Amino acid sequence: MEEKVLPSLGNTKPHLEKLTLGITRILEASPGVTKVKIMEKEPAERHMIASWELKNDCAMPEDLKNFYLMTNGFHMVWSVKLDDQPVPLGCLMINSISHLTQLTQSAVYTLPNSPTLEDLDDEEDEANEDQPEKPHFDSRSLIFELDSCNGNGKVCLVYRKTSPVAKESKIWFLDRALYWHFLTDSFTAYYRLLITHLGLPQWQYAFTNYGVSPQAKQWFNMYKPITYNTPVLTEETDYFVNKLDPSKVFKNKTKTSAPTKRGGTPNPPGSQKGSSSSSSTKSSSASGNPVRK
Repeated sequence: MEEKVLPSLGNTKPHLEKLTLGITRILEASPGVTKVKIMEKEPAERHMIASWELKNDCAMPEDLKNFYLMTNGFHMVWSVKLDDQPVPLGCLMINSISHLTQLTQSAVYTLPNSPTLEDLDDEEDEANEDQPEKPHFDSRSLIFELDSCNGNGKVCLVYRKTSPVAKESKIWFLDRALYWHFLTDSFTAYYRLLITHLGLPQWQYAFTNYGVSPQAKQWFNMYKPITYNTPVLTEETDYFVNKLDPSKVFKNKTKTSAPTKRGGTPNPPGSQKGSSSSSSTKSSSASGNPVRK
């Protein structure tokens, strides 16, 4: 199926304007942004959705099904100008139905008896109040790739295999170290996150415990998302700021006065100096040593 590249949404179909929630206008008005492009795709046919459900023994969520009936996948890119040259930066991607494939269970390495993804499961990861039970690479979960994230991880549609036909699904992010991070309960909520983060590099890592990389933070500061996980991005900024405490750095280097003897009263600095000089004069004259002029 051929894809039509649309350079702008100024004179395009109204449904694409609704699909992007108007972020193309925001990007085009941002400084340095250029080449905002959308690859238009034809709507999927209902038999394609039914075939996918039958093949994978899954019931596709209604919101994802309605999305595919509007467009069979989504792909939007935008660039920035660096030294008058366009450099690709933002990428918003949702795989088509044909590429909504199950995560392979092949061996991680090509050597004989090498470990598989199932061997990397951590049985200690259990559900808690903040997030549901993490996915498993074995038969307990069905995992389908929604977005490859340009090699920075994978956004996956995950089903719990609790019945012959899996129905309950959630959106998870699988990072490059094969750790799972919960994103949203529904595809609609994830799509809003994708749009509002403008497809910035590594934006999915804002929902992890370790956050985005310092380089990605620079892009976040330059092209601020409409909304993002502020606690992860702002609370850790103190670690990257050198705080100067003048009271500790510029300490008073003047010598402190020596402690006085018990029962004595300290003399003023002028009188003390004068008394010492007079005593030294008396001692020198008393000794009878001649003083050279």
